[in-house]
Amino acid sequence: MRLDHLWVVDFRNYQAAELALVAGLTVIVGLNGAGKTNLLEAIAYLATLSSFRGVPNDALIRAGAGAGGGGAGAVVRGEGVRAGRALLVEVEIRPTGRGRVTVNRQPVRRTADLNGALRVSVFSPDDLELVKAGPTGRRRYLDEVLASLHPRNDAARRDLERVVRQRNALLAQAGGRLNLPEDLATTLEVFDARLVQIGEAVGAARADLVARLEPAVAKAYAQVAGGGSGVAGVSYDAPWREKGLAAALKTARRDELRRGVTLVGPHRDELALTIGAMPARSHASQGEQRSLALALRLAAHDVVVELVGEPPLLLLDDVFSELDAGRSDALLANLPPGQAVLTTAGAVPAGAHADQVLRIDGGRIVP
Repeated sequence: MRLDHLWVVDFRNYQAAELALVAGLTVIVGLNGAGKTNLLEAIAYLATLSSFRGVPNDALIRAGAGAGGGGAGAVVRGEGVRAGRALLVEVEIRPTGRGRVTVNRQPVRRTADLNGALRVSVFSPDDLELVKAGPTGRRRYLDEVLASLHPRNDAARRDLERVVRQRNALLAQAGGRLNLPEDLATTLEVFDARLVQIGEAVGAARADLVARLEPAVAKAYAQVAGGGSGVAGVSYDAPWREKGLAAALKTARRDELRRGVTLVGPHRDELALTIGAMPARSHASQGEQRSLALALRLAAHDVVVELVGEPPLLLLDDVFSELDAGRSDALLANLPPGQAVLTTAGAVPAGAHADQVLRIDGGRIVP
């Protein structure tokens, strides 16, 4: 898989721009706020139809877009090669609702149908939150990796979110009553059965993924952090899986009715991270936490390559500004092969060996 050209119109701070990419490493240099990250965000949007910075669509549309009569939206277009065949992905971004999405000129009706057309691995300074913050981001990390492996995994995640949301509304409707009316009790049983079906599938997929990630994370952490920091470990913490989700829901029923919320299931699980057998969130230094965050991204990339057979496009957003010299050198030395785009506000890192260097100045690309 290779992306050769990127076009954006009214995206972030770009009125119109075209970016030609090489097969190896492209380094994009520019001052903070010039628009470096915006280009990586546009590339990633082609793969996921969402911003890796977690912002809504209206934030992606340039202020003043449409003043010339072209409409108040943005357009992102990418052209490349996948599996030896030409690939063209075109996305129209609207402030509300969904804009038009096509792959090789064919309309894409669902996000799941887009998965696999273009794959990306994104490294950003915010990755530190994978280690330091709560479990929500770590669950999202697992689900994003699973989605990049197969569209059915993303569909399962969406189904899980919908069932939990509907079941929570039903539990809230119970109003804390332990003895439910017959119609409410019957409906809850239906949602229980659906949650068990979807939840068991999601839990099994995550557990299998973590089993594959475990050696890859340990290897990547050792490469990035060097010796003396201890061995990095990952494990999937899902207590309900010991006896099954149906039994766990039955045990939790009274508490769920009292609190009006679903208390067990994959939406409450944790990806436990350790360094030297100690919890990384509370016991690791900031340098160790950064190394572990990088290791999680590198490991996920390696697992996708192993299972899919081709490397995703690497997007490295100013990660070297947050690393000391030793970790920067180690990351560069252990970057997986394939196409990559790296942004930096300073000089090109000494070990980067760039095949192409571009400069950004106020929303303009300067070769």
